[in-house]
Amino acid sequence: MSELKRINTQWYLDINHFARHTAWAHGFMAFYAHFGGLALLAILLLIAWWISRYAINPVRSVARVLWAAGGTVVAWVIAHYGLKPLFGEIRPYWVLHHVEVLVAKTHGYAFPSGHATIAGAVIAGIWITRKHLIAWITTIAGLLLCFDRIYVGAHYPFDVVGGVIFGALFVWALSIPGIAALSWFDTFLVQRTPFSPLVTGHKSDTRSDHSQPTPDPPDESLVSMP
Repeated sequence: MSELKRINTQWYLDINHFARHTAWAHGFMAFYAHFGGLALLAILLLIAWWISRYAINPVRSVARVLWAAGGTVVAWVIAHYGLKPLFGEIRPYWVLHHVEVLVAKTHGYAFPSGHATIAGAVIAGIWITRKHLIAWITTIAGLLLCFDRIYVGAHYPFDVVGGVIFGALFVWALSIPGIAALSWFDTFLVQRTPFSPLVTGHKSDTRSDHSQPTPDPPDESLVSMP
């Protein structure tokens, strides 16, 4: 066994041992690892979108949130259908005996973790939106999800580390072209369709001058909502 594999396995067993002795948390952790964590990240994206509609430049601000969501989906597809088969890592509960597993076992590959990929992508995407309060909340929620995937026995630590790094780097690296394309799409919605309320909460923003790029404020947080 290589040294990295040994460390990876030992960390997994240490966290699994911790899980065995915190039975009071099993219900919440199992729910959060399977559905709750992803639902919370989706809610945070929706909150960021809603706030962005009232930004000084809603077209650009909403485009950032759309990229956070869309980039996350693309990153997950690449990780699930490309990277997992490429590395072909077996889930730890099929390799290690007598470990605590709090979620349904699957025969899908483990590296990189799909949940961690989503967490990393959403964290990076929300930071790109420049909504710092929501970004901090998202970071905590996302990192908890990453830890939780190890806690419930579904992944080795390196599975979630690889996933969160890949997701974050993917969304960050392609943010400029992604946001530019979505800004054009948002401008089209505002100027040419009846769906402008999806982009802006300002009634006057249906005029073309509001769809042009303008400087962004240093930060947009929950207090910016009217």
